[in-house]
Amino acid sequence: MRHISMQIGADRRPGTTTFESLDPYTGEPWATVAEATEADVDDAVRAARTAFETTWGPMPGRERGRLLRRLGELITENADELALAETRDNGKLLREMRGQVRSLPGWYEYYAGLADKIDGRVVDTGRPDYFGYVSREPVGVVGAIMPWNSPLLLLTFKLAPALAAGCTMVAKPSEQAPVSILLLAELFERAGFPPGVFNTVSGASREVGRWLVEHPDVDRVSFTGSETTGIAVARGAAGHFAPVTLELGGKSANIVFPDADLDAASNGLIAGIFAAAGQTCIAGSRALVHEDVYEEVLGRVAERAARIKLGDPQDPDTEMGPICFAGQLDKIRGFVAEAEDSGADIMTGGGDGGLGGLFFEPTIVANVTNDARVCQEEVFGPVLSVLKFRTEDEAVALANDSRFGLAAGVWTRDVQRTFRMTKRLRAGTIWINAYRTLNYSMPFGGIKASGFGRENGIEGLHEYLTDKAVWIETTGATRDPFVLG
Repeated sequence: MRHISMQIGADRRPGTTTFESLDPYTGEPWATVAEATEADVDDAVRAARTAFETTWGPMPGRERGRLLRRLGELITENADELALAETRDNGKLLREMRGQVRSLPGWYEYYAGLADKIDGRVVDTGRPDYFGYVSREPVGVVGAIMPWNSPLLLLTFKLAPALAAGCTMVAKPSEQAPVSILLLAELFERAGFPPGVFNTVSGASREVGRWLVEHPDVDRVSFTGSETTGIAVARGAAGHFAPVTLELGGKSANIVFPDADLDAASNGLIAGIFAAAGQTCIAGSRALVHEDVYEEVLGRVAERAARIKLGDPQDPDTEMGPICFAGQLDKIRGFVAEAEDSGADIMTGGGDGGLGGLFFEPTIVANVTNDARVCQEEVFGPVLSVLKFRTEDEAVALANDSRFGLAAGVWTRDVQRTFRMTKRLRAGTIWINAYRTLNYSMPFGGIKASGFGRENGIEGLHEYLTDKAVWIETTGATRDPFVLG
C-alpha cells in the first residue's frame, strides 16, 4: 500500500480524507488516494490562474517547448512505474500500458515543436487608415476530466497541446484509476515547470469533477468519458460560458467486404474489440460482414476469440485482463443476457472463463439486428455484434445507423471503394485495412453523440487557442462618432 497525494501549486496535498484504489485482478486495495475538498479545487484553479498570468502564459514558446521535451524525457525514465500503476488501477495488460506510456514522449516532442510557431495573420481591413491583424492566444485555465481506461494517454491528448499553447491545467482523474496521473504530476517539478502549471484534484465523489467543471475561473473544459456524463459536463460548463471539448462513446462499425484479405480482416476484428478487453471508446464493437464471406469470417473470429488467454495482466503471456470494476462487469453481463433473451446466438464467451473475479470472456453475438440494444449502446467490454450485409449501400446504412460517430474500419482491396466509403461513413476516424491506430499528428474526435472538438494534430492545439482581432488607426484623424467606422 502506498499513499498518493494531489499536486496543487507547489504543494503535495495528502488530503484530509482518502479513498482506496483497487487492483481489478486481485480485488485488493493497493493504494490510498487523497480526496479533494471544494477548497482544494478552488486552490488548484487559483494556482493554475496565477501560473497562467505570471509565469507560463507569458513564457516564450521556445522555453515552453524545452520544458515539454524535458517532461517527455522524465516520462521515459519512469515509464515502468507509470505503466504498472495503470495496470494495477484498471487491469489492462502491462505490456499494452508500457507501450502506451513509452509512446507519450512523442506527443510532448510534437507539441514542443509547435509551441514557438503559434502565430497570427495580417488582415486587409478594407480601409486605408487602419492596420489589422489577428493574434492567437491561449484560452487560460483548462479543467480536464479523465476516464479510467487509458489515463495517461488520454490526458496527454489534452495536456501536451494545452501546455504548448500556453494554458495551465487542473486535471481530475477517474476515481477508478487515479494513480498514474497523480504520479505524473510529481514529474513536473523535476522537469523545472513553474508551480501551478499542472495541478491535480482526485476524489471518489463525483462532486470533485462538478466543482471543477462549474468553477467560474475555468476557461475551458475538456472531457473524455461516457455520453451521459458528457452531457452533464457540457451543462455545467455552460453555466459560466466555458467552451468544452467532448470525446465520448462510440459504436464503431468494422466492415469486411468479400475482396478483403480475410486473414488481415479477421485479425483486425479481433484487435478492434478484444484488445484492452473492449474497454476503449474506439472499439470496433459492430462487425459488418458481407454475406459471401460471413460464415468464413465469423468462424475465424470465433475460433481465435475462444483461444484468447485470460489472466494476470502483468503476465506477458496474458492477452486479456479483467474488467476494471464490478459495476462495469455488471453492465457487460446485462447487455449479453438481454441479447440472448431476445434470440441472439452467443457464438463464444459470455462467462468468466472459470476465473471468477472481474473476468469476462471474449464474446461474439450473432443473428442479431442493428436495432438491438447490444448494437446501439456502448457496451465498453469484449462483446462483438456480427451483422450481415449484401451491398455497399446496405453496409453504409448499417454503419451510419447509430447515434454515435467516432470511428469505423473498412477492409477491402478495391481502391475506388476505399474513397467512396471514407466519403460516406459518418465518423471522425476511418481506418482502411487497419484498426485501432493513433498518432499525435492525426486529429482525433467524433461527431453526433460521440462528441465534438478534436484532440491531437494541429487541430488539437487550436482547441486551446482563441483568436483576437486588433484594429490600429494609423492617421490620428477623428470621425463621426455616430456612424459605424
